[in-house]
Amino acid sequence: MEIFSSIFDISLISSTIRASTPILYAALAAIITQQADILNIGTEGIMLVSAFVAIAVSFFTGSWIIAVLAAIIAGVLMSLIVAIAHLKFNGEIMVVGTALNMLALALTKFLLREIFGVAGSFYSKKVSPIPRIHISAFDNVPVLNSLLNNYSLFELLAPIFVIVTWYLLYRTTWGLRTRSVGLNPKAAETAGIDVYKTKFRVVLISGVLGGIAGAHLSLGYSTMFVENMTNGRGFMGVAAMYFGGLNPIFSSIGALIFGFADSVGARLQTYGFPSEIILATPYVTTVAVLAISMIKKYMSIKKAKSSLLPLK
Repeated sequence: MEIFSSIFDISLISSTIRASTPILYAALAAIITQQADILNIGTEGIMLVSAFVAIAVSFFTGSWIIAVLAAIIAGVLMSLIVAIAHLKFNGEIMVVGTALNMLALALTKFLLREIFGVAGSFYSKKVSPIPRIHISAFDNVPVLNSLLNNYSLFELLAPIFVIVTWYLLYRTTWGLRTRSVGLNPKAAETAGIDVYKTKFRVVLISGVLGGIAGAHLSLGYSTMFVENMTNGRGFMGVAAMYFGGLNPIFSSIGALIFGFADSVGARLQTYGFPSEIILATPYVTTVAVLAISMIKKYMSIKKAKSSLLPLK
């Protein structure tokens, strides 16, 4: 019981929020493209390159703002590769996404050695991190201090991004056109919507979100760069997207599930649990979330079909 209480204490809530934030931004990036019927698994690679660019620019400029902007630009450029390869040259999106992820992994390893002369990871006191918000009024209240203090800027902005994304997709003309392109591109084209340009735009917008996810990962969630530091978070974002049925609000719940699993796993490791089990936890959670998503989808399809059956 002592171990249980030390693992599942009040600080687990803030740990879950911090661990889920990069996955949430990845989920939003995946939702934007999937609404236009583009499964962009290249979000993993976009995040990784953006994380490296953010740490490098922060190191050389000493400004986290310039670093975040550079990471966003890097994310847009990486997503531009997806847009051109898939939309202009009709490349299979799964192949394009996989190739982008492999390119990102190799490129960041190469640049880490060429620019910083190290392998594996890079850390420096010259790196300017994304600031954490601290409210001194909560210092004397342990519960509030643990729950509400010392969050990175983009952890606090995450709920706003969720609500804005939801509003744009479901309450604006742009969102209606984007979803119509994903549901029936021929009908959308007949209605006068430029399908090619619409899909191209959403891929670039996903690059912006992927860039923010990467910058937060290396300058907010941590203050260093590690080879393959995304560690499947882009794929977890895709799983969270399916869990939420492409709805940003429901998908954020999926991201929190992953963040919870990651936080609990990290705490279990300190108590001597086998590292193999801890390392497998995020992937087992991914499979479980996807299984739940597929079951929900199957049940909804079955219900829809049964409602169409003729009455006896």
